[in-house]
Amino acid sequence: MSGPVRYSALGRMGIHMRGAAIVTPWLLHLLGTDILISLLLPLSFVAPNAAYNLSSWLAQLVWRGIQFIFTRLNQARITTSGVELPPGESAIVVANHVSWVDFYLIQHLADRSSMLGRCRYFAKEQLKWVPFLGWGLWAMGMPLISRRWNRDQKELERVFRGPRRYQWPIWLISYSEATRFTAHKHLQMIEWCKAHGRPVPRHTLYPRTKGFVATVKALRESSSVRAVYDLTLAYAHGKQFMEAPSMWQTLSQPSLDRDWRFHIHAERFDIDDFIGKTDTELALWLEQRWMAKSDTLQELKDKLDRDSDWAIDSGSELPKDKKQ
Repeated sequence: MSGPVRYSALGRMGIHMRGAAIVTPWLLHLLGTDILISLLLPLSFVAPNAAYNLSSWLAQLVWRGIQFIFTRLNQARITTSGVELPPGESAIVVANHVSWVDFYLIQHLADRSSMLGRCRYFAKEQLKWVPFLGWGLWAMGMPLISRRWNRDQKELERVFRGPRRYQWPIWLISYSEATRFTAHKHLQMIEWCKAHGRPVPRHTLYPRTKGFVATVKALRESSSVRAVYDLTLAYAHGKQFMEAPSMWQTLSQPSLDRDWRFHIHAERFDIDDFIGKTDTELALWLEQRWMAKSDTLQELKDKLDRDSDWAIDSGSELPKDKKQ
């Protein structure tokens, strides 16, 4: 991969105008979908399954739209490694958190697994005030977390009711570090890990375990969930490892594959493996996965340093015999 492309002032203006032309129709689609999903809320009291399925279908159309912008119009190439995830399987999904644009990589796998509309993200409560996004999160029934445990337990119970009582298909997705990775936060984490006798991840922050433990305990038996997926997200900008584009760049900049690498590594663990585990054992499992995640990321960094391709299979589509 050659060095990142540098644009003139006129070129940057053209990119911004292109981005506005691309994103405006999608935002209008998102706004219309938010309204339609909000109108479904009364239906959820009398026909919860129908409301969930309709809102998931509407959400799928929105997410497909933004994935189309990212991978087709702007030519982002997402490479993958690890296991092939089963189609239509409900799962608890954990991932490292690098950037606002992490969802593109996760939804790439979700779409391949026929679960794109079933994605439900744990999100910070403050996001409900973000224009367009916040309304959609609320209308979709996404878990909005305040990090105040007594309050969050009620929110979690509301979210868990669907896969437990109604056996709803779902990908329940959380960024276990609870914040995006930065060099400053990583230095703070190193000091914390040393002070508390914890292992130090190299390319991620240390995971917060309380939410993961509560989720697994609630859904490991008598729910639609059949697995835990551990997803490792990686980026590169030229030779800069773990540098992701901004949200605006993903929407406006053409030929993203010239400047950026996007990669996601997937591991699957059967939910039955978690039955009977104590809170301490579940927390230790997540910690161990984060250390394994560091090893995976280091392998990708080594490949980047050698100018080796990250590709295991191609970006935006499965081979024809594997499409769902």
